[in-house]
Amino acid sequence: MTALINFFDNLYTFIDSGGYVQWVLFIVSICLWSLIAERYLYLHLNYPVEKARCLAQWNSRDDRHTKPALYIRNCLIAEVKINMRRTLSIIKMLIGLCPLLGLLGTVLGMIHVFDVIAVIGTSNAREMAAGISQATISTMAGMTIAIGGLYFSRKLEQRVNKEIHQLIDLLKYH
Repeated sequence: MTALINFFDNLYTFIDSGGYVQWVLFIVSICLWSLIAERYLYLHLNYPVEKARCLAQWNSRDDRHTKPALYIRNCLIAEVKINMRRTLSIIKMLIGLCPLLGLLGTVLGMIHVFDVIAVIGTSNAREMAAGISQATISTMAGMTIAIGGLYFSRKLEQRVNKEIHQLIDLLKYH
């Protein structure tokens, strides 16, 4: 229990050391990783059921070679594509937002440094270092979140494309 308390205390200290932008980055990262986890759960739990439903609906048809059958097949595939790609664009947007928020934190940290220099002068190195630290921590956090998100986003995209191609192959049009 003590280790858990220490972990959350260290997490709070780290987030707080990056300033207000770091808190926004923390919220964005929670949203990003929740959406990534949701997509993996969907692909693992819901998609197989949806795939089986589409296959059953297609295989129950008597005609699979007419123009109307082709349209129905295309509608089934399009419906699955929409469901599989549902939050991928939001994930990509959040990934793109993270480095920008890190850059905003950098700018705010440097403004703090210049404000210290303007008010106190260069004699207070501790205050200047706090601003520089705030700038670099938020930049690092934004880039780290984005790099991890890019990896998993790309893996999700590959898996979705693979599953769509498999479904297209399974829904045979004679």
